Amino acid sequence: MTNKLDQLQQNIAQAKLGGGQKRIDSQHSKGKLTARERLHLLFDDGVFEEIGMLVTHRSVEFGLDREKYLGDGVITAYGNINGRLTYVFAQDFTVFGGSLSEAHAGKICRLMDLAMQNGAPVVGLNDSGGARIQEGVVSLGGYADIFYRNTLASGVVPQISAIMGPCAGGAVYSPAITDFILMVENTSYMFVTGPNVVKTVTHEEVTSEELGGASAHSIKSGVTHFSCANEIACIADVKRLLSYMPQNCEDTAPAVAYTAGNELRPALNNIIPPNANQPYDMREIIAQVVDNDFFEVHKNYAENIVVGFAHLAGQSIGIVANQPAVLAGVLDIHSSKKAARFVRFCDCFNIPLLVFEDVPGFLPGTDQEWNGIISNGAKLLFAFSEATVPRITVITRKAYGGAYDVMNSKHIGADMNFAWPTAEIAVMGAAGAAEIIFKNEIAASADKSAKLKEKELEYTQHFANPYRAAERGYVDEVIMPDQTRQKLIAAFNMLKNKVAKLPRKKHANIPL
Repeated sequence: MTNKLDQLQQNIAQAKLGGGQKRIDSQHSKGKLTARERLHLLFDDGVFEEIGMLVTHRSVEFGLDREKYLGDGVITAYGNINGRLTYVFAQDFTVFGGSLSEAHAGKICRLMDLAMQNGAPVVGLNDSGGARIQEGVVSLGGYADIFYRNTLASGVVPQISAIMGPCAGGAVYSPAITDFILMVENTSYMFVTGPNVVKTVTHEEVTSEELGGASAHSIKSGVTHFSCANEIACIADVKRLLSYMPQNCEDTAPAVAYTAGNELRPALNNIIPPNANQPYDMREIIAQVVDNDFFEVHKNYAENIVVGFAHLAGQSIGIVANQPAVLAGVLDIHSSKKAARFVRFCDCFNIPLLVFEDVPGFLPGTDQEWNGIISNGAKLLFAFSEATVPRITVITRKAYGGAYDVMNSKHIGADMNFAWPTAEIAVMGAAGAAEIIFKNEIAASADKSAKLKEKELEYTQHFANPYRAAERGYVDEVIMPDQTRQKLIAAFNMLKNKVAKLPRKKHANIPL
């Protein structure tokens, strides 16, 4: 009996050593943690239960039969994160470079099956050289098995991918299907084809970091939602991100303890500049309204729109806000896609949506039209229209043209719409409208410039205000800015038992 117990202890010790101390030291020398160290940081008190610790590959070709490691390059585990059950897999770069084999993939698939059956989030810590070449099509099949489960789990349980090292070739498609991607600056990268292939095919000289590093994907492509300074910051962001999400699509958004107090925010009365064309930072409004915990998503990508999570009176909410400080808050291809993706996530997981609107319209130009602003703008329209969670809009200033409709207007199903007295709800800006409506009068005037200014003012007084919309019921209430927080708390509380069902269908056909 003693020998058998000793054998088990030896096996456990061997599994925990991964690819051996030399490779662990190599991992550390690159500024990277090991898979097991990452799990200890991620789970509450560093405690987790491991599944499949003694799994090994079954390959015999190319000398693989002489090189086996317990666990086969991935640790699969479950435990509590923020006190709630979460399933996590962490690829171990010290074992075959974290490459994916049939057995490796089987462990991940098993973990995802458990997550689906038990309704809990899945977190993947990716650090892999890709498919294990020695296994050929078997390893490719393993990737497809994972992709399939990612797709089935989408909208059922939250899925988060943290890229902690290389993630290249077909491996990138699993993170791409998940809800959020985090990358670590200077030590992680993602691309379908690497720098050598790029050089061969297009003759471009580019480094791995330039091609697919955290900066490239957080600013240029928008593939990653968070760019983190180091692995510890990345893991902290994963834990924070999970804190705003329910466990699954049947669960409600989590709430935190909150003590009511004076909800008036006088500073909001002075945020909107006197000149309607002068920019301001929408984050200042968000900061005044929420419980001091706005967690911005996709911060460095499509900065003309702001999205993120927060708590309002303790309740988890998602925020979508035009950003007048960047491109005047105009909607374009990138901002429309960014916001649409976020709206759909919040709707999947019962997280109420708050929209702050200050939008002059859609960005004009051949670049936008030829690259599909019509279908991409429609994505945001579609996402809001389809969302059944409580939805509230606050119009702070401009709400012009089709962008007014798209930004969660009453007409596409918003539950409550508030406007500040500074709101301008119209087909277009006063100058452009006056030039069209009063074209003949202006042309006949001796002083065309003065006449245009006069007609601009006339149009502004008639239409560029919130009162016409309020008369029609398109705006439920025109409120003083300092009342915004208390109005939103009351409205979301009123909507907490909202029930809305879409027409019966297999699924909708979003304009991809």
